[in-house]
Amino acid sequence: MDTFVKFPQYRLIFPHPIISPKGYLVDPKNIGEHLKKRRLDLGLLQIEVAKIIGVTESTIWNWEHGTDPELRYIPKIIEFLGYVPFECPENPIGRLKYFKLVKGLSYERLGELMGRDPEQLMDWLSGRIKPVKKIIKILTNFF
Repeated sequence: MDTFVKFPQYRLIFPHPIISPKGYLVDPKNIGEHLKKRRLDLGLLQIEVAKIIGVTESTIWNWEHGTDPELRYIPKIIEFLGYVPFECPENPIGRLKYFKLVKGLSYERLGELMGRDPEQLMDWLSGRIKPVKKIIKILTNFF
């Protein structure tokens, strides 16, 4: 037997203030801020996130306070976040930079994947040399 009285015609909502944890970021701007926001959303300590990503607790602290992570950790960070915390540019060179970053690739590894000299890739991605139209077409088809 039900001891509760049901009133299906009424939907009562009792609002309660949501109190964000100290240091909570509503609009993260860099990868460290995204990490901190996700960590707080999940209720995790820095040491717990460090174990997930495979770094030390002090590394997580450094990232959350503005130090850029090493390239090799970017894929694990993205996996932890569940999203890529930066936009993918429309232009082929920007997309190549994005691909390199998201995958955590060195110039050497990217060169292997593309069949290109790493120095050439470095020149393109740094803006020192602009690739010719034929190469731009190849880059466009790479993705």
